Amino acid sequence: MNHETTAPDGKPFRIVLVGCGNMASRWVKYALSREDAEIVACVDIRPEAAEAMIQRHNLACRGFTDAEEAIRATGANLVFDVTIPEVHKQVVTAAVRHGCSVIGEKPMAVTMEDAVEVAKLVRASGKSYAVMQNRRFDKNLRALRGMLEDGVIGEPGYVTANFFLGPHFGGFREAMDSPLLIDMAIHTFDQARFLLQADPVSVYCHEFNPKGSWYRGNAAAACIFEFSNGAVFTYNGSWCAEGAHTSWQADWRVVGSKGTGIWDGHGAPYCSVAAAEQQEGSFMRAHTQVSPSREWNGREGHDGCFDDIFAALMEGRPAETDSSDNLKSVAMVFGAVQSARTGQKVRIDTLIG
Repeated sequence: MNHETTAPDGKPFRIVLVGCGNMASRWVKYALSREDAEIVACVDIRPEAAEAMIQRHNLACRGFTDAEEAIRATGANLVFDVTIPEVHKQVVTAAVRHGCSVIGEKPMAVTMEDAVEVAKLVRASGKSYAVMQNRRFDKNLRALRGMLEDGVIGEPGYVTANFFLGPHFGGFREAMDSPLLIDMAIHTFDQARFLLQADPVSVYCHEFNPKGSWYRGNAAAACIFEFSNGAVFTYNGSWCAEGAHTSWQADWRVVGSKGTGIWDGHGAPYCSVAAAEQQEGSFMRAHTQVSPSREWNGREGHDGCFDDIFAALMEGRPAETDSSDNLKSVAMVFGAVQSARTGQKVRIDTLIG
């Protein structure tokens, strides 16, 4: 990262916060916890929102209504984009044009075309754009991945995630065309990529709105993804499922050549591993339950994702959730939407270009 604009106080990360809604406070608190970072401007189209953020966190900075003006006035080198998805492309474009790297809320953009354009722009600028995919920074998800990497269940071939919740959000989500796929499913899709360490190849999706739904658009979906390592990932989800809720992290089953990995999204995962030989007179092999042997010591959620992104900026490497990689998770979302609308299987590579 270019630190030519380092302030006299020696803090290399001079951050312009764009978007001062409720979520932004979480981002500000993280920045304030770092000795090498400072918030140098708060930006919101509502001046009172920017001022409220400054007062709430006792920030020594000015409020602005325009991100480009804020960057020019402060000599910032990093932008926190915590705006609504519809303006992510605009914010990222302005930031990298003025020499800033970006950490932004998901999704990268509201269309696949815009996401691809943003990724190309960032790559050409030489700056960094990383996306907040906080749900892959979970110690239990990482424990499951560790067991897969260690070959505990052999070669993974079939992965299923069940996601059934009934949140009554009100507001924009209940008016969206595809609230589950567009606003939420990217977390689970990104987790599947993280677990399999493979790229999505194709998707077939059926999207619908179940009886009793309080959403205007389709709040449920069943998706089948093929991956580059030959594995198949199925996603079954609903945002209008009352009763017997799964975790927000989904309920996972990973079937491999020697056994099955299980994670309910709450506690620690485990694997059920088949015995080498089948017992005489039995159709089934005996199985042994295996607990994780690795322990992940990083922080979880937002903090874990932020920690990796800031480390990547300092080390001059792509973050785990760099936009160049996150584009594949975005493509899973828009591929699923396209498949649902056309009734056809969609190849992911045709979306990324």
